[in-house]
Amino acid sequence: MVMQERAVRTREALVRAAAAEIDGKGYAGATLSGICKSAEVSMGALTFHFANKSELADAVVERGCEVTRELVGKVAADGGCALRSVGALTLGLARLLEEDVAVRSAALLARERPEAGSDWTAAWLPAVRELLESAGEQGELRAGAMPVAVAALIAHLLAGAEVQRRCGGGANRLEPIWELVLHGVAAGGV
Repeated sequence: MVMQERAVRTREALVRAAAAEIDGKGYAGATLSGICKSAEVSMGALTFHFANKSELADAVVERGCEVTRELVGKVAADGGCALRSVGALTLGLARLLEEDVAVRSAALLARERPEAGSDWTAAWLPAVRELLESAGEQGELRAGAMPVAVAALIAHLLAGAEVQRRCGGGANRLEPIWELVLHGVAAGGV
């Protein structure tokens, strides 16, 4: 039992360290030796858990997607106005990009390694699209505000929020932008 617990802790330390290394240096710049040093584990321990850097990056993406799916589930469980749920999810995702290195690294890896099939947006974009379709059906969207276009706008806003954070733009300021978007797409009274 002690050996299993230590293995779990080592794996967690490696995923955290890899997320931080990838966040700071990108996939190409991240090194296994740097990850080992940060995690305070040997290269042997790393290769016991992960055959290569690609597998480790996949674990980082999975961690970022897990955290993201938790947020999606929480927002979906709240129910209520679909368009307000879209806003809560959008702002929550922006906060995750600001605060969670695994989420931020998952977003970066989706851009840097599209061939790997790791797409962070797949963890949240279907829910956004579904909520926007519901908003349209419930009359919450202004005429001409197409759900697919609003979903694309949200994807662009979140990509911008991630890049802004990465480029030292400071704290995300997506709330006032979302209010502007909401004013432009919402039917009266939402």
